[in-house]
Amino acid sequence: MKDDLKKVWLAILVGGMAAGAMDIISAVPGKDPLRVLQYIASGLIGKAAFDGGWWTGVAGLAVHFGLTTLMAILFVLAARRWTVLLKQTWLAGMVYGAVIYVAMFYFIVPYLTAATNWKTPEGFLANLKGAMLHGLLVGLPIAAAARHYLGQRNVA
Repeated sequence: MKDDLKKVWLAILVGGMAAGAMDIISAVPGKDPLRVLQYIASGLIGKAAFDGGWWTGVAGLAVHFGLTTLMAILFVLAARRWTVLLKQTWLAGMVYGAVIYVAMFYFIVPYLTAATNWKTPEGFLANLKGAMLHGLLVGLPIAAAARHYLGQRNVA
């Protein structure tokens, strides 16, 4: 039992951290990294985040990794119940990332945060690109970590 719990926590932490790192790295090219992190923090504290310097940048980074860890928790809990998610890692990860994209971009950020000047991506191709990137950079690392720590390995 203790070993199973350790595997669950490893799946959550590794999946959440890997997804968080890949997602934040993909968000900053061509932008000021501090402003990106402050924008994330603005989801909690509004416009004041842009006046907080590196402290609100650090808060944004904590929020970001907290969210990706929460995403990993939800996937791991689901995968423990429905093992097909561990057997179909690529499909499960890509679909999960796309679902997260829709939830974050169309419901959570615009309606449940204090983030200012939110613009939902417009057009089919922009949304397809966003959903696929979230599948690849967020959903897939979470699903892969879950499979690695929770999936049954082949014994030869």
